[in-house]
Amino acid sequence: MSLFQRLKEGLTRSRRGLTERLAGLFQGKASNEEILEGLEEALITADVGVTATRKLLEALGRQSQVRWGNDPDVFASCLQDEIVRILTDTGPHETRVPRYSARPWVILFVGVNGAGKTTTIGKLAEQHRREGKKVILAAGDTFRAAAIEQLEIWGQRAGAEVIRHQHGQDPSGVAFDAVHAARKRDADIVLIDTAGRLHTKTPLVEELKKIVRVVGREFPGAPHETLLVLDATTGQNALQQARVFKESLGVTGIVLTKLDGTAKGGVVLGIQEELRIPVAYVGVGESVEDLQPFEPAGFARALFSANP
Repeated sequence: MSLFQRLKEGLTRSRRGLTERLAGLFQGKASNEEILEGLEEALITADVGVTATRKLLEALGRQSQVRWGNDPDVFASCLQDEIVRILTDTGPHETRVPRYSARPWVILFVGVNGAGKTTTIGKLAEQHRREGKKVILAAGDTFRAAAIEQLEIWGQRAGAEVIRHQHGQDPSGVAFDAVHAARKRDADIVLIDTAGRLHTKTPLVEELKKIVRVVGREFPGAPHETLLVLDATTGQNALQQARVFKESLGVTGIVLTKLDGTAKGGVVLGIQEELRIPVAYVGVGESVEDLQPFEPAGFARALFSANP
């Protein structure tokens, strides 16, 4: 199965929810205004969010007489184009060095428990191994013995060394040791797992900031990426989590997991439009291949396409 087919299959629930509603808008002789009102309801239901929904409606409203008229296929094509426009507009942002240009390239993963951080790290480790890269994993969620054990299982699968400390010890020490080991052993990539107690707990945020400081002292410029892992099935709650982590940690990218388990895939647009944090990866299934680099045009196509 191709990556596009995996993405399309993973977005089945979101696609059905959106396309069925869109098809219903053009039954009968609805006016352009009625069609846009129906679209607004469909987008809100898909958890696109108020800001992104308003932007899409305004763009389609301007095109109503010129492009789509009363043709549902043209309308869907126009909507798809505008979705891609939102997903590719990250707004003003710092100039960052190209990905993997430093060695080792250090990625810090943050997010609440249950979002899929450890599984995401394991899948990425396996993908990098297949590319011939040497990966070191840091078991920084020292508060949950199960998280350490889960990361070690993934490490064994991917042939990646796992740096761990005893349960309950300082997570920043684990991160420091992992980066130190990676530099000494000439590794390509370091993936750092972290604890994920409720995002409203200040001690967790301070703990994550400490990891950033400690890693930066060992290897200036690291972590090179801070990826926030969000569970797509939580919808608008995921957006709220993204706000908190962005304000506290300077998140550089989003990993949106479990898109295959929700009809609310529109949350991707809500996050992009309101927070201007690029989506780095999406998870659309259980296999290693189902964690995919995010590509806006492919996402929009999979969201509407009835055929490959």
